[in-house]
Order: sequence, then C-alpha cells, then structure tokens
Amino acid sequence: MNRDGAGDCCDMRGMLGFLILFLLSKKPMHGQELAGEIANRKGEKKPSPGTIYPALKGLREAGFIVEEKDGKTIVYSLTERGENALKLAKRKFVKTFFGIFPD
Repeated sequence: MNRDGAGDCCDMRGMLGFLILFLLSKKPMHGQELAGEIANRKGEKKPSPGTIYPALKGLREAGFIVEEKDGKTIVYSLTERGENALKLAKRKFVKTFFGIFPD
C-alpha cells in the first residue's frame, strides 16, 4: 500500500473502475449488464466491450473483483478487497468533490 492508500483503491482516472465497483456492490453482474447500467446512469450509449472488459480485467488483477462462469456468461462480483477499495474511493470522491454543488 502506498502512503496515500492508492494501492488499495481503484483507479479514479475516468472513474470507470469506481463506477464498476459501485455497481457490483449492489449485485453481481455480467459485462453487458454493467455496460447497460453505466449507460443508464450517464445517459449515453453503452460503453464498448473494448472499454468495459479491460477495466474489468484490471479490477480482477488488482483483486477487487472475481469472475464466476454461469454457463457461457461470466458474472463479476466484489471481493472483500474490492469492498474496501470502494470505501476508500468513495472517501476520495467526497473529499475531491465536496462543496462543488451550491446549497
């Protein structure tokens, strides 16, 4: 773990990893389901597989998520490390954006 805890937190650049961890904290999902949820939240078209799957791979390699095969579908869920990373990322998010919206 780095002094700032970066080794235990998802990459906040672009916030895709943060959003994926947040969505998986609600329930396990497969890649296209995640893409659909992201599209709904952002009000845009679904992110491409070339965007979603590399992010999932990075989160898996960091130990934040695990994958489980359900037939031909791979379902992703958070690990305990991923839950902790999400908590840290939420704190960083709030610290970064606190006060950005006027009362």
